[in-house]
Amino acid sequence: MSDAETTNDPPPDLTPDLHNDTPYAPQAAPEASAPLIDNQADNQPGYLWRPIEPPPPPPLQLVPPPPPPKLIPNLGHVLVFLVLIFPALIGGYIIALLSIYATHPHVRIPVLMQQIGQNVIYAISMQAAIYAVLWALAALVFSLWWGRSFAKGIHWNFSAATHRFLWLALLGGVTGLAITLAGNFLPMPKAPPILEDITKSAAGAWVLMAFGVTVAPITEELAFRGFLLPSLVNVFRWLERKRVIGESAVHVIGIPLSIVLTSIPFAFMHAAQVSNSWGPVLLIGLVSVVLCIVRLATDSVAAGFLVHACYNLTLFTGLLIQTDGFKHLDKLKM
Repeated sequence: MSDAETTNDPPPDLTPDLHNDTPYAPQAAPEASAPLIDNQADNQPGYLWRPIEPPPPPPLQLVPPPPPPKLIPNLGHVLVFLVLIFPALIGGYIIALLSIYATHPHVRIPVLMQQIGQNVIYAISMQAAIYAVLWALAALVFSLWWGRSFAKGIHWNFSAATHRFLWLALLGGVTGLAITLAGNFLPMPKAPPILEDITKSAAGAWVLMAFGVTVAPITEELAFRGFLLPSLVNVFRWLERKRVIGESAVHVIGIPLSIVLTSIPFAFMHAAQVSNSWGPVLLIGLVSVVLCIVRLATDSVAAGFLVHACYNLTLFTGLLIQTDGFKHLDKLKM
């Protein structure tokens, strides 16, 4: 008999433990050890033998180009500006009449109304009041319409004028001298209405000079080079956007034609002041051409105003020298 058969060890107890809630389960025999293999390793993008694939590109999103800038001003804006002249005439006349009456309360209003047309100072005051009302209305209407400041909409661009102040002032003076010299070779009226207004009184001459180098040029530049000229150029810009004409046509035809169409009404607006004589009207038209070129070259209405003011100042300086400071106005009648 072998030692296994004669052992005294009791047999294993296979009865369940009634005090343990865990159900009895026989223990499985341990398996033979095997090498651990990660079956998911080959699904990982960083596994050594699989090349790393870049992430897919994001879907292509087409960004629409920004819309082209608005063409401001245009001919519609010019028409609205012309409409604003009517309430400005009424408002300016009333303001001037009441202002004169406030300084002369003993004079009846019907008499003052007659004097406004005869007194140069009163007439200039009324014209200044009309311009003030006109530009106040224009600034209000167009700033709301354009969604930007009025100065930006009409390209006032004062910085461009200050950076070229000396050159622009010199250009205005040279233009005034050239026009005065050219007037000696053209038929000129002997007693134009503008000279008659100056010769009425020394005080009126000074007021007319102050008006002629400040209020008048700034108003004319805003109207003709701030509204009319760019609106005409923008007609050709609009045709260019519609591919009706090319950019070269805008520069060769559109801009020169816009300058001419701006200068014609500008010259005829001053025709009554020079007795409708074709000589000075032609010279005024040439001055307008210079002012239009300055406006387009500098993109600044303020630059054109500076040239215009210096041009007028040169003309008035000649009258000052001729009359000894407006002391001998009778010399202008000779």
